[in-house]
Amino acid sequence: MLNQAVLVGRIVQEPEVKDTDKGKVSNITLAVPRPFKNSNGEYDTDFISCVLWKGVAESTKEYCKKGDLVGIKGRIQTRSVELEDQTHKQFVEVIAERVTFLSSKKAE
Repeated sequence: MLNQAVLVGRIVQEPEVKDTDKGKVSNITLAVPRPFKNSNGEYDTDFISCVLWKGVAESTKEYCKKGDLVGIKGRIQTRSVELEDQTHKQFVEVIAERVTFLSSKKAE
């Protein structure tokens, strides 16, 4: 079996690192343009949720900002959350194992 994802896109919001009981984590959204045009002749963009842990989260916060181009290698994961009305919502996200900085420099 294989579960591997490789993405190249731009960071949608400033990366933030939060402390949790499982360690440091950062949730970012990556804007990834599709490589083909839709029926209107335009390129659509997918907004993909990515979860970064520990050192990957900290270095991304230190070296990247909104709009920077990054490459992410990781795995796809689903999780279910129970809402207040007892219904469940399913989330699909990429758990980043490696982030490659393609257009960034150290934040000042």
